[in-house]
Amino acid sequence: MNISSLHGLVASPYKSAYISAKHGLNGLTKTVALEAAEHGMTVNAVCPSYVRTPLVEKQIADQARLHGISEEAVIRDVMLAPAAIKRLLEPEEVAAYVTFLCSDAAAGITGAEQLIDAGWTAR
Repeated sequence: MNISSLHGLVASPYKSAYISAKHGLNGLTKTVALEAAEHGMTVNAVCPSYVRTPLVEKQIADQARLHGISEEAVIRDVMLAPAAIKRLLEPEEVAAYVTFLCSDAAAGITGAEQLIDAGWTAR
């Protein structure tokens, strides 16, 4: 199981290194899925949108200072503007999805980019 990002599927300005790395991780996921299938293993990449983590909380504070806007405005107008569901994901939501993908119930899912993106890529 790999943790990628919605930025492994779509681009945003000023994130070229991060986005390139996530696109590479998604390609690696597909390749390893093909190689591991004969051994009964599945390999997927979970691609979340913004998750409420210490790293994201720091990014919110940094962007607020940089642009002279409130942290709420950063979340609402920058991070969540493209999303259908207007909230950050919680780490437990991503963990629950990963748990499902590692279970026997998901034994037929492999080589896939699994979105949990609050509707970011629905557009």
